[in-house]
Amino acid sequence: MRNLRLDICYDGTRYRGWQRLPGRDDTIQGKLETALSRILGESIEVSGSGRTDAGVHAKGQVANFHCESTMPALEILENLRKYLPEDIGIYGCKEVSPRFHARLNAKEKTYCYRIWNSESPCVFDRRFVAVMPEALDISAMERSAQFLLGEHDFSAFCGNAKMKKSTVRFIRCLEISRQGEEIHITVTGNGFLYNMVRILVGTLVEVGRGERRADSIPDLFGGKRAEAGFLAPPQGLCLQEVYY
Repeated sequence: MRNLRLDICYDGTRYRGWQRLPGRDDTIQGKLETALSRILGESIEVSGSGRTDAGVHAKGQVANFHCESTMPALEILENLRKYLPEDIGIYGCKEVSPRFHARLNAKEKTYCYRIWNSESPCVFDRRFVAVMPEALDISAMERSAQFLLGEHDFSAFCGNAKMKKSTVRFIRCLEISRQGEEIHITVTGNGFLYNMVRILVGTLVEVGRGERRADSIPDLFGGKRAEAGFLAPPQGLCLQEVYY
């Protein structure tokens, strides 16, 4: 049986997230599986590198699937581009080792969160930014970000109250930068818990607003969800790249 890798981008605005949902046709995984099953004439299950939330976008999502079909990868790619809606794009489709798994083999991921930090209207990028016009202390946010680097128990940054697996994760890089009217928060780590990046952003924004001390971050490790910041809106978040 063949194993093929897909490199995917999507505007998550009108989708319920990555993971297929019974009886619904508004998930990224569901759209891909429906299109591939139609193209290849067999039932296809797609494995993604991770499950993005409803409304979250991706520039560098990776997935793989197995099939019996002998259709060339280039032909599969051409057909996917024909049958998928315009807000889901496929950069590439190629045959890979039978042992490759998009999620299990992923070593790191990078996410970027975009904040529109201005009272001016944001008409053209409104689906891809979270509007937060209030003044934010970037220096304080950067000081907080340093405490988040390394390996910690991020239980307080997990939106799943029934999480039974380890909540320890490693963040290698967390950068905050202003680009015109926008603030970009870019984070790279070996894995992320449910809602983790959006809660990290909410916590850093509270520091920027002066509602939370920059040096209070270590007190959150191993804590409960209610102790960390608010859940930042989904539209500002984008999966940038997955590393193998």
